[in-house]
Amino acid sequence: MDLQLIFNGLAIGSVLALAAVGLTLTYGILNLSNFAHGDFMTLGAYLTWLANTNGINIWLAMLLGTVGTIIAMLIAEYLLWKPMRDRRASATTLIIISIGLALFIRSAILLIWGSSNQSYALPVVRALEFADIKVAYYRLVVIGLVFLVILGLHFFLQNSKIGKAMRAVADNIDLARVSGINVERVVIWTWVITGVLTALSGGMYGLITAVRPNMGWFLILPLFASVILGGVGNPYGAILGALVIGLAQELSVPWLGSEYKLGVALFIMVVILLVRPQGLFKGTG
Repeated sequence: MDLQLIFNGLAIGSVLALAAVGLTLTYGILNLSNFAHGDFMTLGAYLTWLANTNGINIWLAMLLGTVGTIIAMLIAEYLLWKPMRDRRASATTLIIISIGLALFIRSAILLIWGSSNQSYALPVVRALEFADIKVAYYRLVVIGLVFLVILGLHFFLQNSKIGKAMRAVADNIDLARVSGINVERVVIWTWVITGVLTALSGGMYGLITAVRPNMGWFLILPLFASVILGGVGNPYGAILGALVIGLAQELSVPWLGSEYKLGVALFIMVVILLVRPQGLFKGTG
């Protein structure tokens, strides 16, 4: 087994894990299958790139990109999702709206920044070599940062008051409301956390590849495959599912070629839906 491909798969899987947790939170708490999630990743990457190429440190640029993405998500919440929830819109209606939102975000990015690929203004760092593995510096940094973010998210969900409220709403929203939990406050916190995870994953994906206007659209299938594999609504399952998808896609390259990575994610998703629809772990779906 090629250790180089395993390392690359872990790097991609780590980025997918952050975004997949955000995607599964919005489904578990808001019952929303958000097909615009990948394009919010793209937005976070472009905002990070914009700040970085204007002389701002890459990590501070990611912070600014995160703030911008959170604001965009909250605007979508007040203009789209809250009115739809008040009208008790069907799941199909919400999916169609999310696809329209995805197209709107992508078109806006193309209009403002064009269709060319972009790169951060960063110095070239030589890859570290261990045995037969070339460890790209930024991929190693991404894996470490993702681990720290996920660890922080775990403590937040398990120990904070809002984290416990989010889990209660995900389990039973009506019971949570009767118990005195402010559901609207939980919704806002869900979007804030999702915005943080989504923007960081987009910024980090741009760090190890390039910033492209359609990057989020091509990542949405692996993201849904990760969520379904891990169990819809289960954040820990989404993390494991993303790592499996990332590894599977990279390890398939010697046999299938890089152009079939999306096909690998689709195949895994279809198999899981046929064999174990609830995913590897129990979710809320």
